[in-house]
Amino acid sequence: MSSVRTEFLPMLKIAVPVVMAELGWMTMGVVDTIMVGPLGPEAISAAGVGNSMHIAFAIFGMAVMLGLDTLVSHAYGARDIRDCHRWFFDGLMLAGLMAVPIMTLLGLVWLAIPSLGFHGAVRPLLETYYGVLLLSTPFLLAYAVCRRYLQAMHAVTPVMFALVTANVINAGGNWVLIHGHFGFPALGVAGSAWATVISRAYMLSTLLFAVWWIDRKRTRQAGIDGHGLWHVDRAFNAARLRRLLSLGLPAASQMGAEVGVFALATAMSGMLDPISSAAHQIALNMAGVAFMVPLGMGSAGAVRVGHAVGARDRERAWASGWTAILIGTGFVLVAALAFVLIPRQLIGLFSKDAGVLSVGASLLLLAALFQLFDGLQGVITGTLRGLGDTRTAMIVNLVAHWLIGLPTGYVLCFVIGWGVYGLWVGLSLGLIIVGVILLYVWTQKIRDYREGGAVRLAEPQLH
Repeated sequence: MSSVRTEFLPMLKIAVPVVMAELGWMTMGVVDTIMVGPLGPEAISAAGVGNSMHIAFAIFGMAVMLGLDTLVSHAYGARDIRDCHRWFFDGLMLAGLMAVPIMTLLGLVWLAIPSLGFHGAVRPLLETYYGVLLLSTPFLLAYAVCRRYLQAMHAVTPVMFALVTANVINAGGNWVLIHGHFGFPALGVAGSAWATVISRAYMLSTLLFAVWWIDRKRTRQAGIDGHGLWHVDRAFNAARLRRLLSLGLPAASQMGAEVGVFALATAMSGMLDPISSAAHQIALNMAGVAFMVPLGMGSAGAVRVGHAVGARDRERAWASGWTAILIGTGFVLVAALAFVLIPRQLIGLFSKDAGVLSVGASLLLLAALFQLFDGLQGVITGTLRGLGDTRTAMIVNLVAHWLIGLPTGYVLCFVIGWGVYGLWVGLSLGLIIVGVILLYVWTQKIRDYREGGAVRLAEPQLH
């Protein structure tokens, strides 16, 4: 019988590379912020706001592919490898279809930047940075398909390798293109954006190769030539895409609601003075790095719970979910302690400006207050996805962040006059509400499933 103790090592085996991949993903934005730091608070603000505005839209398309966590892991748990392969090509088809409307929306936002009220010193830098960064969108959508497929097939090491090496490429590209080394022109913040585009194209290329290589290796080991990745039906299948969307759209809405509210808060901070905006971006980067661990644990939990559901092992599903939750929340408590004990030293990694150090350190103390709840909701969103539930987290995030947290932050910031601190109080309130509600929902759902309840996906299994 499975227990948290017996699930601990299997969970870590898949979680460590996934967490490293999440940290690698977040580190890209952190590296950009550090590398443009010497250009001043205005450059930090432009890079931070530009990244947030871009990812607020791109993350929606990427998060639609979260439905592959459920579909591929259930098929893999049931040992239906051909169905896993078919979902991979369905995902690529959907990514291609979504690229056009998302790129169109990003272009419209770029055109609107001059009229959005950004600080005069930040606006021209933001236009340049964001205009380059949006070119990375198609790479991100296809990368998301490859990543979800590989993770659900228990092939997580290539994802970690791609992101770690992409960070090396991004850091080197920043150094060369921002300052003009090796005969390249000094492009400033635009150079940072180009480095990010190049590194994201590299990530996609690496994972496409990994998908091909791993399938080839496993097919040969199993002695089933003629049944590999390229021997399944790859034709357009509207019913399968609808099924992927039925799981992916709620997951994307949840992710979009959470990321979008932080992106909008970052955009609002760009309307404040450059010191407040830069401090907000740096503190948000630090909180974001800490959040990558529970987010990665949530992805690992989604896969482990999904495998157990596919194998109809109720005890293992229960144990896998609680194991992911305990590990993820344990880490964020340690991170919160660091935010309390050494806030100025952490902010000092990004900027030596006295104003930025003072405001940023205060914001990290606020971040310490919501870390537990942020970690809880990050992991539980994943474990619920393993059960096939992507709608609950969507609804809770929409209500808590957009109807309560963000309006509260806006009023405290711009009406009452608390400035950037008011924004963070509102963000914290939203995260606390989401964490408490999702913990209750998970407890009820996993208990019901463990006692014999059914996992109901949006549509019946398609073959």
